[in-house]
Amino acid sequence: MSAQLREAASELAGVLWREHTVYRERSGGVVIRGEHVRRWISLAPAGGRDEILLRAGRILDGGTTAPARSEAVMPLSAGTAELAAACRRLLAETAADAVAPAGRGRKTDAGAARRPAKTRRPKKARRSGGRGRHTGIGSWIVLLCVGGVIAYHLWSIGVLR
Repeated sequence: MSAQLREAASELAGVLWREHTVYRERSGGVVIRGEHVRRWISLAPAGGRDEILLRAGRILDGGTTAPARSEAVMPLSAGTAELAAACRRLLAETAADAVAPAGRGRKTDAGAARRPAKTRRPKKARRSGGRGRHTGIGSWIVLLCVGGVIAYHLWSIGVLR
């Protein structure tokens, strides 16, 4: 099966991208990386005999890969054209997912794609109760009771007479 996957991936890579890298995964699947388009396609054996799992994702800065954004199951016996069509659909979904968060209600201009996205600092985690560092009334009552018990003990042994 891995030889068939490798052969199908090589043919598919030639159809999808001019510049590509094809390599085998540890799990037995095959990955096609398109560095120039910052996308990857993975072909892996699926549950059925003649079925393969197609997955598509993005390549992040530094060359690491993001988790798959979309996936589909296809028969391995499908032709290269059918596999390429399925891969193009998955890549289009991946590209749409990557663009959707940036375009939420904002006007875009030609330079927006070149500018890095603004990052927000994560908000500090709030403590339970929503009061932050302030001691609640229940804590003060407990402290007063403990202080009273200690005072009573000291009084009973004669230190506070």
